[in-house]
Amino acid sequence: MKRVVVIGAGIAGLAAAHRLVEETKAKSIELDVLLMEKENRLGGTILTEKHEGFVIEGGPDCFLSEKPWALDLAERIGITDRVDGTVEKNKGVFMMWGSKLHPLPEGVFLMVPTKLMPLFTSSLLSWRGKLRMALEPFVSKRTGGKEESLAEFVTRRLGREALERIAEPLVAGIHAGEPEGMSLEASFPRFKQLEDRYGSLVRGMLTHTKGAVRSPRRTIFVSFKDGLAQFAESIADVIGRERLRLGTAAGSIERGTQNRWKVSTLSGEAIDADAVILAAPAHASASIVSGIDPDLSAELGGIPYVGTATVSLAYDAKDVEGKAVGFGFVVPRLEGRRIMAATYSSRKFRRRAPEGKALVRCFIGGSQRPDLVERKPQELADIAVAELADILGIKADPLWAKVYGWPNSMPQTVLGHAQRMKRITSKLEKLPGIEIAGGAYDGLGIPDCVRVGEAAAERILETLFPAG
Repeated sequence: MKRVVVIGAGIAGLAAAHRLVEETKAKSIELDVLLMEKENRLGGTILTEKHEGFVIEGGPDCFLSEKPWALDLAERIGITDRVDGTVEKNKGVFMMWGSKLHPLPEGVFLMVPTKLMPLFTSSLLSWRGKLRMALEPFVSKRTGGKEESLAEFVTRRLGREALERIAEPLVAGIHAGEPEGMSLEASFPRFKQLEDRYGSLVRGMLTHTKGAVRSPRRTIFVSFKDGLAQFAESIADVIGRERLRLGTAAGSIERGTQNRWKVSTLSGEAIDADAVILAAPAHASASIVSGIDPDLSAELGGIPYVGTATVSLAYDAKDVEGKAVGFGFVVPRLEGRRIMAATYSSRKFRRRAPEGKALVRCFIGGSQRPDLVERKPQELADIAVAELADILGIKADPLWAKVYGWPNSMPQTVLGHAQRMKRITSKLEKLPGIEIAGGAYDGLGIPDCVRVGEAAAERILETLFPAG
């Protein structure tokens, strides 16, 4: 019987292992699947805790429903009844500017305005900034030239204010990165595609939304009723817990006999495999493959990461009533704050806090303030409390604080990423039976991690069981 070892039980590794098991059952293939994870829990940065009736997300708290891969997987494992949408009556995002919170104009998708009246009546932008954004359809399409950063793209098409007051803080909240160094092609390929096809982001977005049919059952962002960990745990249940080995760290991969591979663990165990899927962070995978291909190791290790931290604070609902509006707010770096954003978890999703209580989550670190991630948990909690008191006027002490640090956890798709991925793909083609998967390569976020994990599994099956 052939064996595939999947290294890393984050969502990409779980999706890869599930697809292997799913396909072997469907096609009656004999295949031993082993999923290894160095931590004593699965899920990667997905971490859900329950405390005093609260449901707390230490890492991501939701994913985009319009990207189908995560919801498709949820359907195949039978948990669509557990999918939970946002509380739409509370929706709304606020942007800080000039030490005040301003609502993001209705109809602005990330940074693209699709409605003129809300844009012109917004307090977030100056009249010059509003007119510059409104003139986007008349900006000429860029052709050729060097690779463009996200900052260059936004400034060229929408103006400097759109970058500083909208795009940069929203991007920091999603990628924890800085738009000046981010590759447009690798980070937001959709915007490049809209410009290439329609000559304008506004025209392209209006055309796309006009023809789109959204399920009335799904909001833009979704989670699960018991938190995102329910997704990871449910995938593991379907895979089979007997195939999962927690607390087992891979140290290296070596060439074995008869075109096989040998995975050595840090505890000294050797595991023979016909194929290996590396679903660990790129820097960890770089170390694991260093013995079989130093150049591949260097390419993987060259993908930069930044660290973040989340601080969840519990309050009596009366202490935040009237102060927390919408789903939360984001903070541009020019404001000089020590938090990047805050989400009102108990307003965004149901069942996140007991009756009469409120849950607020702050994001700290990223490219803006990498030094803060190294602070002690109590210091981070104190920073979050102080910032919320100053920004929202919440003067009451929280009932408790939960701090989650994620050092070196957020991959950055910087300029040159697409070219790096071509070199990595070329090197992997010379190592049949070795594949990579994860958020560092082709799309950040839960749906994209599912997509790349399943694609890696399918390539492995094609290698081990070629058609014909």
